[in-house]
Amino acid sequence: MNSLQSKRVLIVGGSSGIGAAAAQAFAALGAQVTIASRNAQKLSEAAAKIGHGVQTAVLDTADAAAVDAFFAAQQPYDHVVISAAQTPSGPVRQLPLDDAYQAMDSKFWGAYRVARAVARAARIADGGSLTFVSGFLAVRPSGASVLQGAINAALEALARGLALELSPVRVNTVSPGLIATPLWSKLSDEARAGMFESAANRLPAKRVGQPEDVANAIVYLASTPYATGSTVLVDGGGAIA
Repeated sequence: MNSLQSKRVLIVGGSSGIGAAAAQAFAALGAQVTIASRNAQKLSEAAAKIGHGVQTAVLDTADAAAVDAFFAAQQPYDHVVISAAQTPSGPVRQLPLDDAYQAMDSKFWGAYRVARAVARAARIADGGSLTFVSGFLAVRPSGASVLQGAINAALEALARGLALELSPVRVNTVSPGLIATPLWSKLSDEARAGMFESAANRLPAKRVGQPEDVANAIVYLASTPYATGSTVLVDGGGAIA
């Protein structure tokens, strides 16, 4: 029996990339999916592409009052996924502090605000799940992206603690490696293809990840009642390469 049929699922950051792929995966399994992000136009375009009656909601995770108000007005969800983040990157010695603060505010505090609002308003059903998206830099740091590794590690620690605090709601994290998402669209086609080829050659999986790969793990965690406090790596072997 499909455990996601007619379940209410919210994907925060569901208008593109991993979030949109997760929304597509849940919707294809019969879930009632809502995608949320800051950009109404991107949400509308993503919902039209996904189909399945996907609903949209404009939500800025940087606005604590708006996040609280949003969840206070909702019926409980069965599963909430948080994939929204904008994280400027660079070596600590060169990254401006304002950019570092923005990165932490977007990915860590944005997820924290959503988790806090969901918990305070009891907007996840017992036995339901909350899933974060971190990144394999948490366990395989890069000298060029130190802050991203720290943020991802903080998210994973947050999830483990919340798995205890919010029980019986289940809290987990999916940790992707290099994924071919619109994040890389600012690169030229040639530069992007070269980067992906180089990365694929270094990885045991010999390929770059696709958003659907991460979506599969998100659906697995949501639909597995015994999974909580877990971090699932989907990185092509990047953490061990």
